[in-house]
Amino acid sequence: MPDRRVISSRRNPSNFLKHMETDRESNTSFSPGHTKVGWVGTGVMGSSMAGHLIDAGYSLTVFNRTKSKADSLVERGATYADTPADVAADADVIFTIVGYPEDVRGVYLSESGILEAAKSGATVVDMTTSDPSLATEIHEAAAKKQIASIDAPVSGGDVGAKNGMLSIMVGGEAQAVEKVMPLLECFGKTIVRQGGPGAGQHTKMVNQTLIATNMIGVCEALLYARKAGLDLETVLKSVSGGAAGSWSLSNLAPRIIAGDFAPGFYVEHFLKDMGIALAEARRMNLALPGLSLAEQLYRAVAAQGHARSGTQALELALAELSAVEWPVTKS
Repeated sequence: MPDRRVISSRRNPSNFLKHMETDRESNTSFSPGHTKVGWVGTGVMGSSMAGHLIDAGYSLTVFNRTKSKADSLVERGATYADTPADVAADADVIFTIVGYPEDVRGVYLSESGILEAAKSGATVVDMTTSDPSLATEIHEAAAKKQIASIDAPVSGGDVGAKNGMLSIMVGGEAQAVEKVMPLLECFGKTIVRQGGPGAGQHTKMVNQTLIATNMIGVCEALLYARKAGLDLETVLKSVSGGAAGSWSLSNLAPRIIAGDFAPGFYVEHFLKDMGIALAEARRMNLALPGLSLAEQLYRAVAAQGHARSGTQALELALAELSAVEWPVTKS
């Protein structure tokens, strides 16, 4: 059965102290002052997540392909490393959150990757949304080197990352997950172990399937309201608290109304996620027509020049289908 936790050590001092005591007694958990943390990927999500670890007192070494994106963390005390292997060399636990499965493969499995440099007994945690089969492959390669491997993709967008309120879907061996839990609690609100290697990634595909078709409903509803001459903010007051309510309606609809299409989560990354989900569906001989439709609509969004906009930019593609002008203040 999945292990269900809704906890955050950063906001629960008694729980945090419990982990500290456990660490002193058995040295089985990670804790500030005792644990060296490596972090690869300091983009929209990763920078905020890594920042919470600094706030909690962890010693951090970071890497990002664009070095300037790690500057804010370095200014707060993190050490910058020149390669992912340099990040891993002396770390007890290494987190990664990068763009695509091929990036994950290179960061972990290349000759100059994390698994070549990490020490025996270390733990690696990939928080990228990636292929479930790749998560299993990394786990098997890590096990040969006595390294624990966890797949832990997240949901909650830039707001969840900034506020330390992410949902974290975890796959991996129970003991390894328990050991890394104090760190996950620094930026996660809902942390659930779904099963063994790859289970976290499969759960993230469920999450993305739910979001994909929900975004169609959110954007079509706002388009309808606008064309009908309604005040969109007033409409939201009525519909967001009822049966139609959703995270996307509460968090992204206000951005759409304001013409703010800046990324909390990139369209191009959402397309990647839907592609993984559809590939897994084909492998399991599943027909998912709703997800397929959403993927095609988001391809139109990207083709219109919004691949690096937020997922709420679906509104622009749907508006164009009906020749409706939608104001844009940020993209």
